[in-house]
Amino acid sequence: MRLFYLKSPVAARRTNNDKKFPNKMSNKLIWVDEDDMEKSQRQRNLDEENDFVERSMEEGGKSIMFRIPAELEEDRGGWGNKLDFLMSCISLSVGLGNVWRFPYLCYKNGGGAFLVTYSIAMVVCGIPIFFQEVAIGQYLGSGGMTFVGQLCPILKGVGFATMTIVFLLDVYYCVIIAWTLYYIISTVAYLPVLPWQGCDNLWNTKDCFTSGSNLSFVNGTKKFSPVEEYFDRQVLGISGGLEEIGGMQWNIFVCLCIGWILVYIIIKRGLHQSGKIIWFLALFPYLILIVMMVRAVTLDGAGAGLLYYVVPKWEQFLTPGPWVDAASQIFFAYSIGCGALPALGSYNKFHHNSYKDAVITCVVNTFTSVLAGVVTFSILGHLAHEQNVNVGDVVKSGPGLVFLTYPEVVLKLPGAPFWAIIFFIMLLILGIDSAFCLVESFITGLMDNWSTVLRPHRQKFTATVCIIMFLLGIPMVTHGGMYVFQLMDYYSASGMSLLWVCFFQTVAISWTFGVDKLCDCIEQMMGTRPNMFWRICWKYCAPIVIAVIFVQQCMEYQTLRYGEYNYPLWANIFGLGISFSSMLWVPVYAIYYLLTQPNSIIQNFKDGLIPAIKQRKISICDKTTGQLITQSKVGLITPSVSLVQNEKLNS
Repeated sequence: MRLFYLKSPVAARRTNNDKKFPNKMSNKLIWVDEDDMEKSQRQRNLDEENDFVERSMEEGGKSIMFRIPAELEEDRGGWGNKLDFLMSCISLSVGLGNVWRFPYLCYKNGGGAFLVTYSIAMVVCGIPIFFQEVAIGQYLGSGGMTFVGQLCPILKGVGFATMTIVFLLDVYYCVIIAWTLYYIISTVAYLPVLPWQGCDNLWNTKDCFTSGSNLSFVNGTKKFSPVEEYFDRQVLGISGGLEEIGGMQWNIFVCLCIGWILVYIIIKRGLHQSGKIIWFLALFPYLILIVMMVRAVTLDGAGAGLLYYVVPKWEQFLTPGPWVDAASQIFFAYSIGCGALPALGSYNKFHHNSYKDAVITCVVNTFTSVLAGVVTFSILGHLAHEQNVNVGDVVKSGPGLVFLTYPEVVLKLPGAPFWAIIFFIMLLILGIDSAFCLVESFITGLMDNWSTVLRPHRQKFTATVCIIMFLLGIPMVTHGGMYVFQLMDYYSASGMSLLWVCFFQTVAISWTFGVDKLCDCIEQMMGTRPNMFWRICWKYCAPIVIAVIFVQQCMEYQTLRYGEYNYPLWANIFGLGISFSSMLWVPVYAIYYLLTQPNSIIQNFKDGLIPAIKQRKISICDKTTGQLITQSKVGLITPSVSLVQNEKLNS
């Protein structure tokens, strides 16, 4: 015997007796014999309290959902409590993107100008799309690879593009964790002093200057602080460019191994089982950032740095740089377009109010970025004061900015080694925090698409993915590794590739599936309907802003550079190839869909715009047979394209 769950949604036809269908919907539970289930999908008449509702499998009006008795059910998992999801969203979106990437992009684009463009992108794109992704993941119960394909089958390539971006991001993200681990180990090894404290170490050069010397140039030669030389010469062992890739930095290689082991240990049993870990990872960094901020703003010259941070250079608004970097940073920091948010939302209970979680997470994320910016620019102002140069010229902007500024303020704190260890532990937590969420989103996406094959071997599959990503990250721990890292960061998971994916994802949800249906889904889950602001942002503001910025970036494309080093032509071509490796999935899959479906191309195109929503629960396992239910009897019941739901049966 099987238990069916009949749901009549808002959009469905109602009987004459509306009292039987209050506000949203009426629920019906009925047992049906398995043999009868197998024989036919004919029209059935279900009787409840003398009120008959006619149901045809070809109709799109109502949804019949399959429900397993509680004792036989083993679903895809869920959060231990509601706050676990909120903490997971915070720990995912609040990470290295805030402390590492936001300050260096802000510094690169002139400080205040970037803040303005960032704020605009946050309001019209960031928060609305963040909530949209979480809500769709919660509604469908699926990860980032499959949810767009369910809403718009012809654009299923967006899911493959998303997984490609996440894969490339995961490859280089753990390199930052490796650098951080090395700082922790070296700080402990050099106790009671810090290795970047003076200019008398083996890696220092004659161009090194210490605090108080008030020299930045001598006879036309630029002088470097001990912090800069330690990062460039000892940590990176940096070469002259990509042409000089050099040998392995073995210390960083070992740290990369440790980093991937830590990531695997946390996620091997699934992200939803790591709730208590996530609580600590999400909250601890704020204590450290606040301590750093209190000390940084009291340094000499901090005021000049903060003015550079908040006062915009208006001419910058006429260039695409601040707009493109602001939009890509919003998507990067909020983890939009990376499949992680639908994966996290898919572990929610169906009626969970994720709207509040989404808004809280976005506000906390932006607060963290601004806080990290205050610390960074206070330190840059102090360094500019010591070197007697402008804030914009004090250090080279790049991915290593956080390793040039925060170690500097640590030197100014009493008990510097202790604060150094605490800070880099915080950075390690932020890095691992974001890394395991991103790796989990990649694994969840693939498992949702090939659940029968992969889900029974989750731990082995997770280990294999981590090993492959580790191996691909090895070139970034060579002497020329920073140039490879910058190439990956610029082309693989930010800029035009991420904007491309986010545009088609937004079009698929807001235009093809439709904002009205999306609002129906949200109302069905949360009991409230999104207001006009959300509808306008989803349907008009977000896709238009993304499209304009994308076109502008393509028209004013600039080749990559790191400090004074200009990347060669072949490197930029290779980088564009990395971008296209994700972007091409969208048109290639659309062509594949049109040519391989059984009807004419025109009819296939029309069919490809019709949602094909699958059952929400995708990993229910019948313990008596060991079979996944979605691969056995439930395949005979096809949910309609209208609203569907799959709640747990109350015992």
